[in-house]
Amino acid sequence: MLALCGPVVADGPNGVDDLRGAPPAPAANLLDERGVQFLPRPGVPAPPRVSALSWVVTDLGTHRILAAKDAHRPLPPASTLKTLFALTLLPRFAQGTVRTVSSADLAGIEAGSSLAGVQEDMPYRVADLWRGVFLSSGSDAVHALAAMNGGWGKTIDDMQATADRLGARDTRVESADGFDTPGQFSSAYDLSLFGQAGLTNRDFANFAATKTARFPEDGGPDASGLQNTNRLLVGSHGVTPYDGLIGVKNGYTSHAGNTLVAAARRGHRTLLVTAMNPQSGAENAVYEEARALLDWGFAAAPRAAAVGALPAPAPDPKDPGTAQAAHHAPTTALHQAAAARTGGRTGDVALWSFSAAGVIALAGLGTALWWRRRRPAGPADDGPAS
Repeated sequence: MLALCGPVVADGPNGVDDLRGAPPAPAANLLDERGVQFLPRPGVPAPPRVSALSWVVTDLGTHRILAAKDAHRPLPPASTLKTLFALTLLPRFAQGTVRTVSSADLAGIEAGSSLAGVQEDMPYRVADLWRGVFLSSGSDAVHALAAMNGGWGKTIDDMQATADRLGARDTRVESADGFDTPGQFSSAYDLSLFGQAGLTNRDFANFAATKTARFPEDGGPDASGLQNTNRLLVGSHGVTPYDGLIGVKNGYTSHAGNTLVAAARRGHRTLLVTAMNPQSGAENAVYEEARALLDWGFAAAPRAAAVGALPAPAPDPKDPGTAQAAHHAPTTALHQAAAARTGGRTGDVALWSFSAAGVIALAGLGTALWWRRRRPAGPADDGPAS
């Protein structure tokens, strides 16, 4: 018999949910199980029917995962992997540092990549490059920052080390910008880890919540406008902005489909939803499915039993100042970004069921590789899982 969670207090010492926290509340760890994981309780609605191959709903104040589907299934992450890039590099360079971008910095950008408009032989502040990463998902900005870090290969290695430190064992990094690359994958669980850790960093939280910004161009006083491509944040392309949304990052490639890590705050509760590759074919499916999962999470969180948990974010011992940022997270990062973005409504959702055969048919070969990889004594999978 599975043990249900005991009472959980969502408020930290400052009257807000505290991302540092003690160890997560005891929970039934169902995250290695296939399909949708949810523990029914009286008065708790069941999760909505969504088509994403994998998803996770987390209460960041308690680190409890309220429900999930195939949380550890390795899938190509697209630009949501830039959350790991930012976690790795943000602490390393002061935001006012200026980089004059060279042609070598921009070498190797894949055709079809999203671009912020970075130009060679032009100086950029590090803060401008980060706006290019978070708002435009610009691979040119990623390449420029990676060059500052010692190169593309070193940055990939550093990102993998960060993932390993966080316990993101489903993640294999082969491209710093998330572009489709053989052997690269992550999971909804790991991307949730990255989103949670990122929101303890003041700069990450601010960039992730920024809707529009000016971006230098032509080496002069002129600047072009950037708009965040996260439609659930800004409200564009037929998507209504989500009340209380505070970021984090969206992505798309032809191989990964649409991916999204989204955090929202209402009252003293902050939820994080990760959704990967919806299969419905509906326009804006990843945003509308994330909306439905967030609505469910806010309705269910007060009484829901956890199916697992994220570890509380820990400071990176290799990055000076990160420990202080993590210590002050409840008032200096996540909650500052959320302060002006609260309100909204919650909604009930219908109970649904699924068959194991349907899950296997949906997941295909990737699922078979996934479950083989999840066995501790088994060999690692070297290919993408989609």
